[in-house]
Amino acid sequence: MKCKVVSLEAKDVGEIDLADEVFGVAIRPDLLQRVVTWQLAKRRSGTHKTKDVSEISGTGKKPWRQKGTGRARQGSLRSTQFRGGAVAFGPLPRSHAFNLPKKVRKLALKAALSAKQAEGKIVVLDSTKSKSNKTRDLVARLGKLGWSSALVIDGAEVDVNFRRAAQNLPGIDVLPQQGTNVYDILRRDLLVLTKDAIQHLEARLR
Repeated sequence: MKCKVVSLEAKDVGEIDLADEVFGVAIRPDLLQRVVTWQLAKRRSGTHKTKDVSEISGTGKKPWRQKGTGRARQGSLRSTQFRGGAVAFGPLPRSHAFNLPKKVRKLALKAALSAKQAEGKIVVLDSTKSKSNKTRDLVARLGKLGWSSALVIDGAEVDVNFRRAAQNLPGIDVLPQQGTNVYDILRRDLLVLTKDAIQHLEARLR
């Protein structure tokens, strides 16, 4: 399929062919959901923690005698029913990550790229090379292009000036091609791919 190529100056600079095997596969919402859940689960710190009875500070003495008080029998003031006591079956530090087959991740990435292409939300950029690393200069360029929410994916390395200029923009994310992932593609409105990025992605996903 054909797609126009634009420059940072908002000018058309040619066309490029996008491979149907990467940008034209069936869209699978079930796989997209699975991969997004897998990505977010890996990001969780898993440092949540509550104290059990053995970790609560306090006496081990029986609060009152077993019988004759009219109250329920108790063995410790550190039990879960008392204020300041333990937490029953509370969370413990653990990893939330789980395994997902590589084939599923690869197919989901192609589905995410195809979904953006089907919506007309893929823009092919000639290059991210910029002489200025000033954010205000990049904002002016993006204003001409009409980009307010975009993920920009470059080749193996992102241009240093472009990355520095974009790092303060809340709606613009910049990644090298090896960092391409389903979650970041879906969370932004536009997907901007450089010609180098397309070359790497097609070689990797075909």
